[in-house]
Amino acid sequence: MPKKPIKIELIHDVVCSWCPIGYHNLKAALSEYESQLDVEFKFLPYELNPEMPEEGESIENHLKRRNKWNTEQLRRYREDLIKTASKAGLTYDFSKRTHYWNTAKAHTLMHLAEKIGRQEALNEILIQQYFTEGLNVDDTESLANLSSSIGIDGKDFVAALTSPKVAAEMAEKRARVQRFNVRSVPTFVVNDSEVVRGSNSVEFFVQYLSNYLTRSAA
Repeated sequence: MPKKPIKIELIHDVVCSWCPIGYHNLKAALSEYESQLDVEFKFLPYELNPEMPEEGESIENHLKRRNKWNTEQLRRYREDLIKTASKAGLTYDFSKRTHYWNTAKAHTLMHLAEKIGRQEALNEILIQQYFTEGLNVDDTESLANLSSSIGIDGKDFVAALTSPKVAAEMAEKRARVQRFNVRSVPTFVVNDSEVVRGSNSVEFFVQYLSNYLTRSAA
């Protein structure tokens, strides 16, 4: 029996705490349907803080300011987040991951990775480097060094940051995201039309994929 095709686009931000959780939970669910689904997986850019300055902002200050949290509320949030991330197979180390950064450059690198079919590989690298190692994902030199690990010359990445052609391509992707009325990430777009919002559990995604197969067979 031939596999059913499914296209999934993850609208994400590189510094979004819940995006890797949703991604890993969905991938775990997809692994249960490897023999039934032919998956095309892509990423679309969403900047949570597009006006973030070069020096970034400490996560602690940002969350307290944005959410009007006190220290105890922040502590409880982090404890819950770390537990949820660990359940998804992820390590969030806030002793190293101290800041939110502007993510425009990182999204440009993700765009280049799509051209050579390496978006998922780069996503995993960025998750490790940012959430576990605390990488400044707005640092051009650091990203150029990362690019070589997925087969993109660092000089080509740096050139892409000022390329009018690449800027136009990124603008097209951002316009596509806007058409789905995205208010938070992660958001998943299935087959160019169906929208699934939130990180969700593995069990949620397993049920969703089961329903998808049932609908496709009808």
